[in-house]
Amino acid sequence: QVEPVESGGGLVQAGGSLRLSCAASGVTFTNYAIAWFRQAPGTEREFVAVSMWSGSRTYYADSVKGRFIISRDNAKNTVYLQMNSLKPEDTAVYLCTAGQPRGRYYDRYEYTYWGQGTQVAVSS
Repeated sequence: QVEPVESGGGLVQAGGSLRLSCAASGVTFTNYAIAWFRQAPGTEREFVAVSMWSGSRTYYADSVKGRFIISRDNAKNTVYLQMNSLKPEDTAVYLCTAGQPRGRYYDRYEYTYWGQGTQVAVSS
């Protein structure tokens, strides 16, 4: 059983930075892709970024490309999401998930294990 646990959310002004962490216990970490999704009130859960398997490949949503960086420390079973140049539209609950997607890494249904989420709020 994989249990992703997120941390690092908070309130920040537009243009600021935050770093989220996702620790995933109970799994051989390198067997899983670890992704971040986000969900704002009244909206669908949307893909943000993913670190595939050992971390050699990463993919980003167009809305965060160039501002967010996903990285992983396999020795610590932890994935990080460095968020820079934050905008008010980045405000959402950010959820970490682990799975073994077959190509559709941006599809929430390709992932099996989900954390509870951490709130990120960006003020203008």
